[in-house]
Amino acid sequence: MEPTPLPAPMPRPKWFGRNWKWVVPLGCLLPVLFVGGCGLLAFLFATGIMKQSDAYKIALARAQANQAVIEAIGSPISQTGIVSGNSNVSGAVGEANLSIPLSGPKGKATLYVEAKKSADTWFFQTMVVKIEKTGERIDLNTLPVPARAASPPLCPECFQPFCR
Repeated sequence: MEPTPLPAPMPRPKWFGRNWKWVVPLGCLLPVLFVGGCGLLAFLFATGIMKQSDAYKIALARAQANQAVIEAIGSPISQTGIVSGNSNVSGAVGEANLSIPLSGPKGKATLYVEAKKSADTWFFQTMVVKIEKTGERIDLNTLPVPARAASPPLCPECFQPFCR
């Protein structure tokens, strides 16, 4: 009896046949990561542009200098989180609607800003800080009432100051 010949060895699988288990997931994941990365870059660019606007800078400076806000959330006051809203400036005109998260040592707040720019000057319709803990709203558009100076003495005859 003749020995049976050994079967021919199996041909070695091609490259894709050996590596498909990591190529397929990677091939699906890379486009998703690329699109997500492009979206993240666009978002960061847009928020960076908003932080460069004069409306943002003026509003943040007012909040940081306001005594009522300092008493509520402490000092130093810093912008934290993501600025949301929109800012559209074209030369000497523009508008901004922003929501700016703030934080200090005593708590957190949100600064809401609505402003229009005309003739290269910003006019703020709304500039309100809402304290997170208490819900208190501090209007930054109102100026504190200055202390009244002592009035000069009046003349008893004409009731005018300094008549003589």
